[in-house]
Amino acid sequence: MSLASFKAASSSPPPSPIDPIKVMVVDNAVVVRGLVGRWISEETDMKLVASHRSGREAVADIAKVNPDVVILDIEMPDMDGITALPLIIQAKRDVMVLMASTLTRRNAEISLKCLSLGAADYVPKPETNAGVTTSPAFKREILDKVRALGRRRKISGRAFRAASPAGSPAAAAAPRVSSPSIAPQSVGFNDSGFKLRAMGTTIPKVLLIGSSTGGPQALTTVLKALGSFIDRVPVLITQHMPPTFTTILAEHAAKASGRPAAEGRDGEPIQAGRIYVAPGGKHMVVRKTGGTNVIHLEDGPPINFCKPAVDPLFTSAAQAWGAQTFGCVLTGMGHDGAHGAGDIVAAGGSVIAQDEATSVVWGMPGAVAQAGHACAVLPIDQIAPKIMRVFSGDRS
Repeated sequence: MSLASFKAASSSPPPSPIDPIKVMVVDNAVVVRGLVGRWISEETDMKLVASHRSGREAVADIAKVNPDVVILDIEMPDMDGITALPLIIQAKRDVMVLMASTLTRRNAEISLKCLSLGAADYVPKPETNAGVTTSPAFKREILDKVRALGRRRKISGRAFRAASPAGSPAAAAAPRVSSPSIAPQSVGFNDSGFKLRAMGTTIPKVLLIGSSTGGPQALTTVLKALGSFIDRVPVLITQHMPPTFTTILAEHAAKASGRPAAEGRDGEPIQAGRIYVAPGGKHMVVRKTGGTNVIHLEDGPPINFCKPAVDPLFTSAAQAWGAQTFGCVLTGMGHDGAHGAGDIVAAGGSVIAQDEATSVVWGMPGAVAQAGHACAVLPIDQIAPKIMRVFSGDRS
């Protein structure tokens, strides 16, 4: 399947679905509940099965209505979202939970904490009810994420929380999944086969990582396993996130890896031993200045509906490092990164992708694999070991 066909298939709802995605909306604001509920009801492949004002009501109703996706607010009376989340997962371990919160530092911290407890993804809400009613971007993001998570839930028959820490409620609830040698059929693909490329012949000097839905958990797994290896190379990360969230993501990256991590700053020289995170609301690219590769932040329009986007980072890095570029595409909806991955391999570099079984959504890595740009498609726990072998000269 061509990339254009993949994009069309992954962005359009299926015609006349027999089994629509069942959605529960849990939000303190009656305006938000009503509006989001109406959006869901208007989609032919979705069905609103419940609408509640508190986490306690949601927990009490979860088994009865049996939703595929729960949109869960953080700030609610009686029982807030972070309290309700593990109880919802305990009551229905295969549900996909989409956290919703306004863009405050506190809510961003809570949202990322919820991801570690088993939530599949999050969506930032406009700060006012009026903003909710007038934001087409919020509506599109809600529907796109519900559709992607709901499809994943129905295809797998279970929610897979790829990187939940041992001992967390999600880890206790999630079934064990073995990764197949060939990825199973994914949404939007006519067949499951894809061709792997040979690894590049040049030892890389930079590690690029792109991710989206499920990315914070996957990034934690990879960076923790890399640890002191990062002393040898710079690591540049684009994760689809808004401002404030990326600041906290960088702090989490530093904690997971034990290495310095921060949002990239315009004009900052790129050095080994550091992790650079694309700041929310800006595209992070690489430019060569006086023979030195530096971070450059661009305030252009969204690319692939994303800002920051993976493609500009990958493409600019390929221009800067050529065959010494190594890219990794982790879990995420959509196809961002596929074009940039093609530029990396065209420059003589290499790209690997996360497999479907351990991805929350196999959109971005699936697009890279199906386009023929990947040298390997691996489960999340094999990504870091593969990276370290390749940077040590292993070409297999």
